[in-house]
Amino acid sequence: MKRDFLTCSQCGKRVEVSRVIPIDGRPVCSTCLYGVAAPLKVYPIGVVRTTLREEEKEGLGHTGLQEISCIDLLPTQRRFMYKLEEEEFLTIVYYLHKVASVKSIFRRRLDGKEVGVFASRTPHRPSKIAIQDVRLITIRETTLYVSGLDAIEGSPVLDIKLRLRNP
Repeated sequence: MKRDFLTCSQCGKRVEVSRVIPIDGRPVCSTCLYGVAAPLKVYPIGVVRTTLREEEKEGLGHTGLQEISCIDLLPTQRRFMYKLEEEEFLTIVYYLHKVASVKSIFRRRLDGKEVGVFASRTPHRPSKIAIQDVRLITIRETTLYVSGLDAIEGSPVLDIKLRLRNP
């Protein structure tokens, strides 16, 4: 099997493509970006689904259905859902699985201010981890119906946490 290599724009070393992160359109090796830090092993607990099936729409009301996302948890996660239905607001931790590049500086959509990635909510981040506060609409089996989730179809869900204050 042929391996592809690129040259890191920071250190000049040839590295495997799988160890390169495009930053501002230039290849940067993982060593230059993360130093000697080792990658972590994280397992998803579910996946985001952004389209409701016809049979799911019943009982959810007819207003704002397009704003409702589903979080399909793995059946093995049921044991961790005890009394979850009693909560109104949750924080969802998910992985930005379709983001391929990082931008270090850009203009925020919110106010047009030029900022770095850590002063924004951009998905183009070095860690590819996102969090979002959502309103829990209902739960059916191991599927959570939420509003306010800005994740795309197929985004792996890494964790669910209680939101202490209203968003």
